[in-house]
Order: sequence, then structure tokens, then C-alpha cells
Amino acid sequence: MKKVFLIFILFLLTTSVTSAYDKIMAESYAQYFKPFSEKSVGKSLHMIGTATFVEYVKAEELFVIDIRTSGEAKIYGFTIPGSIAIPMDKIFKPENLVRLPTDKKIVIVCKAGHRAMAVSTALRHIGFDNVYLLKLGLQDLAKYLSPNNAY
Repeated sequence: MKKVFLIFILFLLTTSVTSAYDKIMAESYAQYFKPFSEKSVGKSLHMIGTATFVEYVKAEELFVIDIRTSGEAKIYGFTIPGSIAIPMDKIFKPENLVRLPTDKKIVIVCKAGHRAMAVSTALRHIGFDNVYLLKLGLQDLAKYLSPNNAY
């Protein structure tokens, strides 16, 4: 009886572990993250530093998406031409995905860059190769920006 019980427990443990995740999705991410190794991680994440971001904005070469909550964006938002605010929890809805251009760089922005990294990675994973993120987010942009480097 003890053997049957132990075999049953082992069966439950092994089946719950193997079915605890989506294998197809895991393989999809394994393939996606394959180039993310060693020194290529920053480049693979498509990070844009603050100074580079400001230069791109001056040249009007970006489509900026602020993914912070609507409350955050209402208090402190972007006025960059061509920028939009789509909260993180709404960006993957079909009506918002069709708003994303394919002919210019899209830069995802949030307060510190954490949410932007998650969203930009997921957008690239579903096929948007032109998506980048503002490294260190709006908090770094606020520290960097002055009348001297804004023009």
C-alpha cells in the first residue's frame, strides 16, 4: 500500500511540475531570448539612452508611447508631437496595436524604465521590430533636460 501511495505522490508531483507552464510559449521565449547574451544584452533590449532620445525627438524621428497609468500621465505628461499615452494594461488590445506605426522608431516610456522594458520586449516578441525603450525612463529625462540641451 505504501508503494502505491508513493508512486501516486510521485505521479502527482511530476505531472504538476511539467504542466505548470505553457511549453509552446516557453519555447517561443527561448527562441526570442537566444540573442540576449553576454555583451549584447543592452543592444538586444533596444535601449535608448536619454541624450540619444533627446536628439531623436529634436529630429522628429520617434513615435513615443507613454505607458504609465492615466493618473500619472494626467499630472506629468508628454507634449512631444506624435506622442501618445496608452496605459500598460491597454496597449495589447487590438484597437491600440493597430495605432502603432511600422515606418519609424517607437519608444516606450514610463517612470523608471521597468514597465517600458516589459512592454517593449513583449511588443518585439509579437512582431514589432521597431520598438525601443527609454533607458531609466522619465526620471532620468527630467534630470538630464535643461535649456542648454533642449535646443
